[in-house]
Amino acid sequence: MKITIISVGKIKEVYFKKAIEEYTKRLSAYCNLEQIEIPDEKAPESLSVKEETIIKNKEGERILQKIDSSSYLVVLDIKGLQLSSEALAEKIEALGVYGTSHLSFVIGGSLGLSDEIIKKADMKLSFSKMTFPHQLFKVILLEQIYRSFRIMKGEPYHK
Repeated sequence: MKITIISVGKIKEVYFKKAIEEYTKRLSAYCNLEQIEIPDEKAPESLSVKEETIIKNKEGERILQKIDSSSYLVVLDIKGLQLSSEALAEKIEALGVYGTSHLSFVIGGSLGLSDEIIKKADMKLSFSKMTFPHQLFKVILLEQIYRSFRIMKGEPYHK
């Protein structure tokens, strides 16, 4: 299975980069992982709703250029479906069984995702009602994908 993670913004913190490298290495035994970073738009602290929408739309246009139309598109959205690790593993496994060979996950920037990207999604997924920094969230997503593969294979990682 091919997994693509499209995320807005560059990972700057060394400790996040190391965690991403570790999970990337671990996932290489289970899937073909591609990671695409989209440049984020610079945004001052205080923005109007209109300005936020403009920024999300600009980032959304860049994301759209990177989405493989044949992939199953999962967007990370605070309003999305919340699943347990086991349920996420079941979903990924079921998609594979029914012929989906490519999953794309999209992590938005600090302002979230454009409406166009959210509407395009096959699935909206939320890991929590809490807000996380998008750099940290990439680590969390990679860990959950890794955990999913371990669960699917019946390997001792999930506790």
